Amino acid sequence: MKEKLQNQRVDYQKGALSIDQVYKDPLQQFQDWYEQFELSKPKDPNAFVLATAGNDDIPHARVLLLKGVDQGGFEFYTNYESAKGQELAENPQASMCFFWSEQERQVRVEGKVVKLRPEESTAYFHSRPHGSQVGAWVSPQSQEIADRKVLEDRAQHYADKYAEEVPRPPHWGGYRLMPNRIEFWQGRSSRLHDRILYTLQADGSWQLSRLAP
Repeated sequence: MKEKLQNQRVDYQKGALSIDQVYKDPLQQFQDWYEQFELSKPKDPNAFVLATAGNDDIPHARVLLLKGVDQGGFEFYTNYESAKGQELAENPQASMCFFWSEQERQVRVEGKVVKLRPEESTAYFHSRPHGSQVGAWVSPQSQEIADRKVLEDRAQHYADKYAEEVPRPPHWGGYRLMPNRIEFWQGRSSRLHDRILYTLQADGSWQLSRLAP
């Protein structure tokens, strides 16, 4: 398998990126790239990797779905008692990574994570399908369980209990990652990729720079 993996390579030739071409606001640049990516009709276009680390400084990564780019940050929702929720409580710094292979692009986002206001979380919760709302009550996320029947029994219990309106669980809600660094990566031929970095300044402006690939 090692030889097979070492021989797998792609020469990226679909685009280029320069400081003169990008928006001054990285969130506007993200929106522009995201809309281009959506045109390729990928499955789960809003998927991204979230990396967190708690007090033990051991990083953990998993795939989530982006649910908003608003008020200067990137929004996602989860169980506050999950592993990532506990890590964010201990260390509210995180990194996001989006990889859009159809365009040979990657976006990396780093910054502080804050909880959304309860009313924001509640509004989004009630926009979800009924089954997803019930599911938020069912799963003791990241905890060990004996078997799948535990979930099935809990699912039946809460489906019966909340057959109509489902209240938002107090342990479930949203976060907003407020970026201080955003990097846009465009694949280029011979691994001489384009990398444009936005760094947040003390006055709230963004400084742009080019990084070596």
